[in-house]
Amino acid sequence: MQRFSNKVVIVTGAGSGIGEATARRFSDEGASVVLAGRTLSKLEKIAASLPAERTAVKATDVSIYTEVEALIDFAIDRFGKLDILVSDAGTFAEGKAADLSIEEWQRVQATNVNGVFFGAKAAIPHLEKTRGCIVNVASVSGLGGDWGMTAYNASKGAVVNLTRVLAMDYAPQGIRVNAVCPSFTLTDMTADMQDDEALLKKFYERIPLGRGAQPSEIASVIAFLASEDAVFVTGVNLPVDGGLTASNGQPKM
Repeated sequence: MQRFSNKVVIVTGAGSGIGEATARRFSDEGASVVLAGRTLSKLEKIAASLPAERTAVKATDVSIYTEVEALIDFAIDRFGKLDILVSDAGTFAEGKAADLSIEEWQRVQATNVNGVFFGAKAAIPHLEKTRGCIVNVASVSGLGGDWGMTAYNASKGAVVNLTRVLAMDYAPQGIRVNAVCPSFTLTDMTADMQDDEALLKKFYERIPLGRGAQPSEIASVIAFLASEDAVFVTGVNLPVDGGLTASNGQPKM
């Protein structure tokens, strides 16, 4: 399929995991893709395996608005327009409210919440011209709570509701805004968890499909939400969770 021929896509957090898989998926389907992330060397390594004429990289810290503005301007200068923004950049911190440092709280909100808002704010004037769309990467941790993940839960909950209000506010301009809500995904962010067999067993007991997601499986849903196949879909926070949120929380009997 070449659903994104002649489309221009920005993917933040493109240096690894879901962001990398998403950039590759859009490229495979014909898009021109701007890979954004904090570590230029990671972006350049990924870009080297993609079509040079349709690929660009831009080191970006999404917690800094001027850098996000520069990213959007870079994409416009390089490819002439913007059709799709995928806001995937994210970070994580563990801790209960009383134990979590102010610095850790602010760090997580700055990337996970401000980064999504900054991307939308800077991109929307250009997406109005193309009647484009935004796909945010939230989490099942934004749909329900986890023990000991105060900052992360709060940030992803904010992304979930930010997705809804953006969808409502900009539907008249033809801009669709949706989010994916992955459950446990096999990425660098979960590498330590993947090494803990007992913990993995607990995760997989709660997921009806009995495993974690591959980044490419999240990327395929992001691509669907950004495509014409989802032209009447906006304001959705779609669980991509192997059935996790189908459960009412009671144990398997």
